[in-house]
Amino acid sequence: MTKKREYKDDYPNKTLYLPGPTEVREDVIEAMAEPMFGHRMDRMTDLYTTIVEDTKEFLGTDDDVIILTASGTEFWEATTLNLVDENMLVATSGAFSERQANVADRLGKTVDRIEYEWGTAVKPEDIRDALENGDRDYDAVGVVMNETSTGVRNPVEEIGDLMGDYPDTYFVVDAISCLGGDYVDVEEHNIDCIFTSTQKAFAMPPGLAVCTVSDAAYERELDKDSASWYGGFQRCLDYYDRKGQTHSTPAIPIMLAYRKQMKHMLEEGHEARDQRHREMAEYARDWAREHFGLFAEEGYESQTVTCVENTQGIDVAATVEEVSEEYDMVFSSGYGDLSEESFRIGHMGEHTVESVKELTDAIEDVAGL
Repeated sequence: MTKKREYKDDYPNKTLYLPGPTEVREDVIEAMAEPMFGHRMDRMTDLYTTIVEDTKEFLGTDDDVIILTASGTEFWEATTLNLVDENMLVATSGAFSERQANVADRLGKTVDRIEYEWGTAVKPEDIRDALENGDRDYDAVGVVMNETSTGVRNPVEEIGDLMGDYPDTYFVVDAISCLGGDYVDVEEHNIDCIFTSTQKAFAMPPGLAVCTVSDAAYERELDKDSASWYGGFQRCLDYYDRKGQTHSTPAIPIMLAYRKQMKHMLEEGHEARDQRHREMAEYARDWAREHFGLFAEEGYESQTVTCVENTQGIDVAATVEEVSEEYDMVFSSGYGDLSEESFRIGHMGEHTVESVKELTDAIEDVAGL
């Protein structure tokens, strides 16, 4: 039985290099301290319409955008309930893609998996083969764009391009650990829904989930007998069209933070933000190759999370702890069974090559590299 551990006021501040949450600007944190107001006031309409329309501008899409008080997990459930009658195809190559498939299983859908060894990327030709030669007609295909557990970046653009040949099958992309730090043209590549969480590459506090919805996906839900109540496309988007607000009480302080950070993101620009993340990823990969190895398949490495293969056999848990204690920097051990076989560096949000180098210097010192 877990016992209460009293929250204190004297914790040291740690710089976060996790696969999320990540560092948040001070003015974004301060934005949460505005006086409270009602979620049915005009002020809320001003706030919510601002963050929705700014998000569409940043992503460069005319698709609808839903921002809900939730983690990105909400849209695993919502997209499945809204788009899938019976059959779903999910490519699994790590912990989070497997979890996406498990959610659909628990919702009573028939889920076929294309299974890959962890560290291996999804191959578009395998998706096409399953759609062409499988025993079922699929309502939707689910793919994780950035597999947080392995540092693999899957080729969702190529998969989306082939999905144009299957207009009755909807394409759902989990981009939780990369959207905002890894550019993707949503409409160009036939993505019906792509979703994320604010605490990752958006560099905002945790607590909000963001999802784009194509016209076809919206119409698909209208034809279904059942859909998600909380994350239903019609429920969310029709309420937005009528009121410019959310249908249920939102986390207003986090939306205030969202408003502030999205202005910063628009000022930087999506392509420039993508380039900065690309430079951080290249530095992290070069460092990993020099001292260790890379867990991800060559050519499919993540732009926001580098999973370093522990070829030197260092004590990963002890290194993570010592770097935290000595340098007040926090990175992550490997995920699950990979906890000692690898470790992960999150280079997302507001980090730069210079700040990532501070972490790798600390790891070198502690590990005696």
